[in-house]
Amino acid sequence: MIRPLILSASLAALAIPAAAQPRQPARVDAANRAALREPSSDGFVNAVQVYPYSEGALYRLYAAPERVTDIALQPGEAVTSVAAGDTVRWTVGDTTSGSGQARRTHILVKPFSAGLRTNLVITTDRRAYHLELESRPTAAMAALSWTYPQDELIALRRSQEAAQAAVPVASGLAVESLNFNYAISGDRPAWRPVRAFDDGRQTFIEFSPSIGQGEAPPLFVVGENGEAQLVNYRMSGRYYVVDRLFDVAELRLGERRQQIVRIIRGEGRRARRRQGRGS
Repeated sequence: MIRPLILSASLAALAIPAAAQPRQPARVDAANRAALREPSSDGFVNAVQVYPYSEGALYRLYAAPERVTDIALQPGEAVTSVAAGDTVRWTVGDTTSGSGQARRTHILVKPFSAGLRTNLVITTDRRAYHLELESRPTAAMAALSWTYPQDELIALRRSQEAAQAAVPVASGLAVESLNFNYAISGDRPAWRPVRAFDDGRQTFIEFSPSIGQGEAPPLFVVGENGEAQLVNYRMSGRYYVVDRLFDVAELRLGERRQQIVRIIRGEGRRARRRQGRGS
C-alpha cells in the first residue's frame, strides 16, 4: 500500500512546472523575513526585550553559550507544549514564578555553542509563540516577554464601562475582527507608536505607557493628492481612538526640525501600488 502513495507523490511533483518549483523556497523565505520581529533598543525594559504580540509573527531570540535566556509568558498562561527544532545542541527547560493569578511560566533556553540556529514553538491555553533562536559568542538576551494589545484593549474597555465612562474605548469590540495590517515608518521619537489597528469602524493607535509624560503629537490624515488634514481623535489611556478608517496618516511634532511618523494601512499600500501601475 505504501508504494502507490510514493509513486503518486512523485508524479504530482513532476506535474508542477519546473519554472515554478524554485520560487517556492523564495516565497517562504520572503514570508518569514516579513514576519520576523527583531530586538530594538526602545523595546527593552531594563534587560528584558518586550515584543508586542501578534499572531503568526516570528520573534528573534539571541542566546550565547553558558548563558540562559528566559522566555516569560503572560501571568496565568498555561503551557500545553514546547517543541524545539534542535534538541541536541540546545537545552530547553521550564519553571514558574509567583503564585495564584500572578503565577507565570518561564521557558529557559541555552545553546551548547555559538553559531547555532533553530526554532522554538510554544503553545499555551491562550496562544502560540514562534521564536527564531540564534546563538552568538557573547551578548545573549537575558529575557524576553510580550505585551498583548488585544487583551489590553478589552481590559481598557471593561475598566471604562465599570467606571461608567461616557464613551467606551471600543464599544462592541470583537477581538476576531481586529485588523493589525498596518505599517509604521519614519522617524523614531520617544512617542513613536507601538502599533495601529482597527475593528472595521474605528482606528486605534497604541503608544508606550510614557506617552502621558510628554507632548503628544497631532494626527493628520494624508489624502491621495498628498495633502495632510488634521483629523478628529480622542485619547484614552495610551491609545488614540479615531472614529474612522484611513489609508495613510502621519503623526507630526515640532516646528523647525519636525518629527514625522507615518502610519499606512495594508489595503492602502495595495491601492497605491495599483494606482502607480495604472499611471
